[in-house]
Amino acid sequence: MLLKDQLSLKQVFRLTWKVDLMILACCTAAYLVDSFWLERQISIPLSISTVLGTAIAFFIGFNNNQAYSRWWEARKVWGALVNDSRSWARFLLYHCKTEVQDEAVHITRRMIYRHLAFVYALKANLRKQPGDVYYAGYLGEGETEWVKSQANIPNAILNLQADDLQQLSRHGVIDGFRFRDMNELLVKFTDEMGQSERIRNTVFPPSYLFFTRLFIWFYVVLSTLMMSESIGYWSILFGWAFGFVFHVTHMNGVSIMNPFESTQMAIPLDSISRTIEINLLEMLGHDNVPSPVEPIDGLFLL
Repeated sequence: MLLKDQLSLKQVFRLTWKVDLMILACCTAAYLVDSFWLERQISIPLSISTVLGTAIAFFIGFNNNQAYSRWWEARKVWGALVNDSRSWARFLLYHCKTEVQDEAVHITRRMIYRHLAFVYALKANLRKQPGDVYYAGYLGEGETEWVKSQANIPNAILNLQADDLQQLSRHGVIDGFRFRDMNELLVKFTDEMGQSERIRNTVFPPSYLFFTRLFIWFYVVLSTLMMSESIGYWSILFGWAFGFVFHVTHMNGVSIMNPFESTQMAIPLDSISRTIEINLLEMLGHDNVPSPVEPIDGLFLL
C-alpha cells in the first residue's frame, strides 16, 4: 500500500515506461502507414474518435469501479480482523475465571498465541506463500503437523480454538453468555477468512480486461491516423498523449484488482499482521515485542 498521495516523476516513469514506448511505437507506425499509403485511399472522419473515446471511458470506468470495490472490501475485512483480534485477546485475559483452575491460565494464553498462528496462516494462504515459518512458533506441540495435514490450515486452527473454548466452558471458566460472545468472535473470524478467500479466488472477468485493452489500442491507432492528415508528424505526440491517459487510467484499476498480492498497491498484509501480533503480545505482557513493519524505500508497505 502506498504511503504518499503523490507520485514523483521518477515513480511515474518507472511505472509507465514500457507502455510509453509501446504507444510511441504504435503511433509512429500508424503515422507512417497513413503518410505513405492510407491517406491516398480514405479519409477518416474526426467524429469517430469522439464516439469511440466515450465508449472506452465507460469500459475503463466500470473496470476501475469494480477493482476498487474489491480492494476496499479487502481492506475493510482486514480492518475488522484487527479489531476482532483485540477483542478476542481481551475476552480471554479479562473475562475468563482463570482462578478456578491453574490449567485455565495455560489454555487462555495458548488460545491467544494460536490466534496469531491463524492470522499468519491466513495471510500466507491468501498470498499463496509457505506460512509455517511464521505460524508454527505460535502453535502447541503436535498442532503444527496436524494443521499441515488439513486442506485449509486457517480453518483447522479455528477448529482447535473451538475445541479449547468448549474446554473452558466445561470447566466453568466461562459462563453461557461469555461462551456465546466468544463463539460469535470465532464465527466472525470464519466470515473474515471466507470473505478474503472469496475475493482472492474470484477472477475478475478476463473479457473486460482484454477488450478494454484492445479498444484502447484501436483508439490510439485511429486517433493518430485521423490527426496525421491535419497536423502531420505531431500526431505521434498527441496520439501518445491520448494513449497515455487511457492506458494509465486503466492500469490504475488493474493494479488493485487483486488486493492480496504482494505488490505496492495491494493491501499491506505484512503490516496488518504485525500490528495484530504486537497488540496481542503486549496484552500478554511480553517484553520482546517485534517492531512494526518498515516501509520499503519509505514509499509503501507490504
